[in-house]
Amino acid sequence: MRSTNERSRKRCWLKTGITARSESTARSGSTARSGSAARSGSAARGGSTARSRRKAAIGLSAAMLALALNAGPALASEFVPSLNPDTSCEINIVGNYANFEALEAEADRFREYYPDVDIIYTKMDDYNNIISTALEGGNAPDIYVAYHWMVGREQYDGVFAHAQNLLDEEAGVDVSCIREGLLNTDENGQVLMVPVFSTTYGMLVNVDLFEKEGLEVPDTYQELVETCEKLKQAGYASPVLCYAGEGSQLYTATYPLFYAGVRDNPQMVDSLNVLDSSAAEVMRPALEQSQALAQSGCLDLEASAALEDNYNAVIMRFFEGDVPMMIGSGDTVSGTLKRESQSEAFSASPFRYEFAPFPAAEEGAYFLDLPSIEFAVNKDSANLEMADEFMRFLITPEELMNMSDVKRLVSPATNLSFEGIYAPFGEVPQERIVETQAIGLLDDPSVQFRHAANAVIEGSMTVDEAIAAFGTLGK
Repeated sequence: MRSTNERSRKRCWLKTGITARSESTARSGSTARSGSAARSGSAARGGSTARSRRKAAIGLSAAMLALALNAGPALASEFVPSLNPDTSCEINIVGNYANFEALEAEADRFREYYPDVDIIYTKMDDYNNIISTALEGGNAPDIYVAYHWMVGREQYDGVFAHAQNLLDEEAGVDVSCIREGLLNTDENGQVLMVPVFSTTYGMLVNVDLFEKEGLEVPDTYQELVETCEKLKQAGYASPVLCYAGEGSQLYTATYPLFYAGVRDNPQMVDSLNVLDSSAAEVMRPALEQSQALAQSGCLDLEASAALEDNYNAVIMRFFEGDVPMMIGSGDTVSGTLKRESQSEAFSASPFRYEFAPFPAAEEGAYFLDLPSIEFAVNKDSANLEMADEFMRFLITPEELMNMSDVKRLVSPATNLSFEGIYAPFGEVPQERIVETQAIGLLDDPSVQFRHAANAVIEGSMTVDEAIAAFGTLGK
């Protein structure tokens, strides 16, 4: 326990200002334009004060971890502008985030080098279903959001067909500052998208509650069971909660165990990726642990099912102060700071909390290192030079850390440090750090596990039934 090309010159031009976008070029959804006048204090970019609080860097690539623990990984060189500072144009970025204050803050910083370049972010409605079509249109974006789970899915072939290889000399993006285990490299050795955030799974922990009850946050599964029993005796009916409605997140408790099992059985990856039922047995250890968790009395399934959504409702319920542990993801954590003031209970009785790895295994908790949001550059962009310049600026250790500070997500950079709310993840040993993109597993088998684990925890399937149904679950 713990206590310049031709296409670019067509739209990038030299002038003292730039006109607003016309209605005919506006995309559906909400649009944010960079500029300090549009920014509130809460969206201000991270600065030297935040950076000065960081702990010694801990690099997470398996090949770099030992070095990181001693001296920290070498950082990529700082951004050096390469284009005419009087260049004026718009760089249009699209995605599915409703509020992207972290990107807006980076756009402001980029304007310090290129004051007449506007970085415009647009949230596109039904993004996942229309991004491929949008890239074929006349108003295609210059940069767009992509996700690792799109790889291998035919409906997203267009997303990657339009993407520039960021390793090309023309692009000049130094991806060496990204943890190697987060980079997705295709069969041709191309890197077509790069993470700007990473995420993981774990649990929100009410630190003050644990201290009040004289308990330590559990590090192993047995400690979890023992701690939950003590919490129940102290009057906490729901020691552990997790969203269990439509799109249930119950699987996240043992998802890292599944990935660890695949990592340790690399010969099974190809079979899993084509949903070969003979490979389904690799799920068994994680599913058996899912069943054990369901039967342990730690997880209150009824109260979990009452949570209305996996974001706002989860956070606000946790802020009521009587939930010791709330299973969730880094994406959930990203919404906590803003909601502290929105919660009457938390405002009246604030408490310290942290995000810790969930101890689902007897040997201890795992850290599943996952890419979250990734950016791809449209290789047919009329502003390709400036789009690449912005990516060269953004994909640097400093800017990635600034982004994560604002968004309260995990930085994908090699100089990652665990501090503040994510501090407990810094205690996970190397052998229990799982680098997902290094494994080569596609999303389809992961989806099968997610359905299987949810069913086992909910009690609608046995472990054997879930394994036998591999390849058909959720269909």
